Amino acid sequence: MTLPSRISLLFLSLGLTACSLPTAPQSGITAPSTWQGETAQASAPSAQWWHAFASRELDRLVARAQRNAHDLGAATARVRQAQARAVIAGAPLLPELQLGLEGSRQRLLHGEGNDQLDVSTYERTSTSFGLQLTASYEIDFWGGLRAARASALHGLDASRFERQTVELTLVSSVANSYLQGLALEEQLRIARLNLRNARDVLGLVESRQRAGSATRLELAQQRSLVAAQERQLPLLEQKRQDNRITLATLLGDPVQALPASPEAIDALHWPRTGSGLPSELLTRRPDIAAAEARLAAANANVQVARAALLPKLTLGANVGTGASTFAEVFNSAYYTLTAGLVAPVFNNGRLRASRDLAEAEQDELLETYRSSIIAGFADVEKALNALHGVALQWQWQAQEVEHARTAFDFAQQRYAAGAETLLSVLETQRTLYLAQDQQAQLRLARLQGSVALYKALGGGWQVEH
Repeated sequence: MTLPSRISLLFLSLGLTACSLPTAPQSGITAPSTWQGETAQASAPSAQWWHAFASRELDRLVARAQRNAHDLGAATARVRQAQARAVIAGAPLLPELQLGLEGSRQRLLHGEGNDQLDVSTYERTSTSFGLQLTASYEIDFWGGLRAARASALHGLDASRFERQTVELTLVSSVANSYLQGLALEEQLRIARLNLRNARDVLGLVESRQRAGSATRLELAQQRSLVAAQERQLPLLEQKRQDNRITLATLLGDPVQALPASPEAIDALHWPRTGSGLPSELLTRRPDIAAAEARLAAANANVQVARAALLPKLTLGANVGTGASTFAEVFNSAYYTLTAGLVAPVFNNGRLRASRDLAEAEQDELLETYRSSIIAGFADVEKALNALHGVALQWQWQAQEVEHARTAFDFAQQRYAAGAETLLSVLETQRTLYLAQDQQAQLRLARLQGSVALYKALGGGWQVEH
């Protein structure tokens, strides 16, 4: 085989290799067969998972946040930026055309002129007109331009997935904040009820103290309990107002524009959703899909950096006309063809370092992709474990509240009859308040646990193929 034939075969082999981009590395992580915290694998949640709480107010707040939230608006703008980058990256794959129309006029003011001028003492004025159509095209022999476009397209996918992640986080935060507000309202109701009970007992103690059957110590103890209950009210009201400010910020509005909630926390449904199979999580979490898209973009960037080490072949064509008068501008047409081969010779290792940088970035994003998968599995396991733990506590909490209320009523009646000490009344009253408050917190934990599970499962979102 002759030397030219060998060179032609080598270039053909390299060209065929460059026609297709290498596939991005795989995560290498095997999904578990089942979740540790659940055996039944029900279907995944729907995209509008917050409807499962059966709260019209929550539906309204979520829709408002999706329209007005500034973080979501910024994420949408980043998607438009990625779309523009994709168009810019794909433009070099086709020839670039430029049309130019020019006209010039020279006149010698004094002297005899010089060889760089079109005028002299004999022709003191020169007029010219020109029309040019120029085309330039770089042959993508090594696939670098296609790789750059692929990188931009993967970046666009990642931006879309990241927007979905922002939206999922936003909706989850709105739901959690709204549920927290309802729980604080319930805790305020319980605190006011217990304050009223404490004042009733205080009235009873004062009556018995005036009658001489209660000591000043018992009176001071009950007054201290009433003061403690009074202190709880402004504390809970402060927390409620802080929660309203947080919720209004998520909605993109000032707190003055946030109306009071018309519903109670016990009116909401406790959603039940299946977690599906662990392997399905990779297509249901937008943050995992975004990490995968970033990895694919980095893989294409490695191809771009490798192509920069190789020669570039550029073709050019120019069709033009020129004349001394505009009417004759089409009478003298001409064309010019050019070809240029540029190869890097010495750049002090810059191009090789760019390739090494791209490969290192790819390795980093591969580890990030693996980390996002493991974190996704952990989020689901934690959410399932939390729901299971709350469910076990809930079945006993209702009994605790019922028995505590019975004990308080019985102790209050016996104290009024003089058959019980005030200490028993105080203890049963504290127990009742703590049990009711814990019940409100458990109800909130049940609802927020469902929100956490929806978020961990990707909120019903799926990658569009």
